[in-house]
Amino acid sequence: MELVEALGNGRAVARAYWYLRHATELGARIRLWGSPVVRNRGLLVVRDRVRIFSTIATTEIDVGDGGLLEIGSGTAINYGTTIGATQSIRIGAKCLIGNHCIIMDNDFHRLEPERRGERPPSAPIVLEDNVWLGARVTVLRGVTIGAGSAVAAGSLVTRDIPPRMLAVGVPARPVQKL
Repeated sequence: MELVEALGNGRAVARAYWYLRHATELGARIRLWGSPVVRNRGLLVVRDRVRIFSTIATTEIDVGDGGLLEIGSGTAINYGTTIGATQSIRIGAKCLIGNHCIIMDNDFHRLEPERRGERPPSAPIVLEDNVWLGARVTVLRGVTIGAGSAVAAGSLVTRDIPPRMLAVGVPARPVQKL
């Protein structure tokens, strides 16, 4: 059994270095399962021991021209997640990103019908250390989620969440100190 696990981990490490080959900086012992879509036209920094899953649904990581995406040590990104960094997204160490989450620092079009072809300004997103996003959480531009916080499944984060708080709902609101 140990040999089978070792081979599986070896493939996950090799897959990580293949799919993340265009990253600006790669840490040690990164693992990746499945086949994600990864585009880097800016700065993509992936720290040590990051785990990325793209098995059941495709995980997409897109760093736009001049954008920055930094993924902290020990972070896990589950399948079906989409991360789009046109300016700056910083994901801290030991974060858990649930399946089918969306994290984007730009809305990509304006609301007014006559201006929908225009791109609005981006605003940075920060997930501090040890943040847990449940399944299908959406994080909008300009949001900071404090260290040790958790966001319940299906929530829409439109404003900052203080450290060590449980946030729930649409829009997400802090409801309990952790």
